[in-house]
Amino acid sequence: MILKGSQRGGGQDLAQHLTRLDDNEHVKIAELRGFAADDLRGAFKEAEAISRGTKCRQYLFSLSLSPPAQVNVSEEVFRGTIDTIETRLGLEGQPRAIVFHEKEGRRHAHCVWSRIDADTMTARTLPYFKNKLMGVSRDLYLEHGWKLPRGLETPSERDPTNFTLAEWQQAKRQGIDPRWIKQTVQGCWVGSDNRQSFERSLEEKALFLAKGDRRGFVVLDHGGEVYALPRLLDVKTKDVRARLGEGDGLSSVDETKAKIGERMTPAIKRHVEEARDRFRERSAELGAAKEAMTRAHRKARAELQSGQAQEWERETKERAGRLPKGWRGLWQRLTGTYQEIRTANEAEAARTQARHAGERQGLIESQLDQRRALQSDFKALRSAQAAQLGELRQDIGRYLRFSRGQGESQARQRETSRGLGLSR
Repeated sequence: MILKGSQRGGGQDLAQHLTRLDDNEHVKIAELRGFAADDLRGAFKEAEAISRGTKCRQYLFSLSLSPPAQVNVSEEVFRGTIDTIETRLGLEGQPRAIVFHEKEGRRHAHCVWSRIDADTMTARTLPYFKNKLMGVSRDLYLEHGWKLPRGLETPSERDPTNFTLAEWQQAKRQGIDPRWIKQTVQGCWVGSDNRQSFERSLEEKALFLAKGDRRGFVVLDHGGEVYALPRLLDVKTKDVRARLGEGDGLSSVDETKAKIGERMTPAIKRHVEEARDRFRERSAELGAAKEAMTRAHRKARAELQSGQAQEWERETKERAGRLPKGWRGLWQRLTGTYQEIRTANEAEAARTQARHAGERQGLIESQLDQRRALQSDFKALRSAQAAQLGELRQDIGRYLRFSRGQGESQARQRETSRGLGLSR
């Protein structure tokens, strides 16, 4: 599974994030160890209060554990992994919280430790924790026979189209897959050898090259959104200038936006909006199905928890009734019979706990399977939407080439007419 850790402060913000039900379909606080409080906010307030006696500002270590998408992982495996990491990072015995999240048919976990050792009032140091987490992650993939991500096989083979959070959010605002933008621009770059061929290749995809405010090169999409070219290409600015020059004669961002506005026809804009409207309508239907499924799943888990609690209480009373009291109990203690009954009760209680854990895991796995099936509908919808918008962008690119060619043809005709003396 993928393991990501970070040292941080801001315990209250973290507690709010970990307990959000609007962003997660199921949230379970599975463990609060070493805290007096019985909730995350109170626990992290304790950690922060203790840290005030030190100079440490990043008093928490937060870890996320994300297994492969189609794999069901039990709490036992999650906890075993957390214990292993705790040992390797030197966080044994530190207060910790474990939270399970479920979203889009996937289950993952978070573990947060307090770094402050209350006995010495110092922060536990975590040298090379990223390398240690990667080692644990690689071991888990090999141990469970999961397909090893290329980034864990060879770090240099990680996905070259990685992008920052700001780039992702910018693309989401426009309803465009940021991977498409990066891959498209990089493909145009590879297939061109000068500025003119690069511009033509971009315009075929309804993208435009322009000169930024700071003499840098930028790319605009058909909606006028601006992207830094070096960042899209993952190359240095000097390498871009080496191929494209200084941008002399290149339109500014405002001029390019004006050109886009002139060339975009209302019909194509309408087609794009209609496609997005259909997507939103179908997405809303699937969203309603997801909400109904989430409510049904939460109800089933609550009913199971209630039924198990009642069964546990009933069996506990029965086990207590088997233990003799008074003089009879004293006599059986002396003869050893009392201990035999107690041992049998403990074994029975352990079997019940194991059965209850299996029932909970079975219900969770069946619900995850149902949620994954629904998530496949979401993915199919998004893929179809991306393909349709991709075709529309190609249509836009074809129209732009047509309009540009038409303008050049008319200019040539006017020049020819003047040369022949046919215009006054």
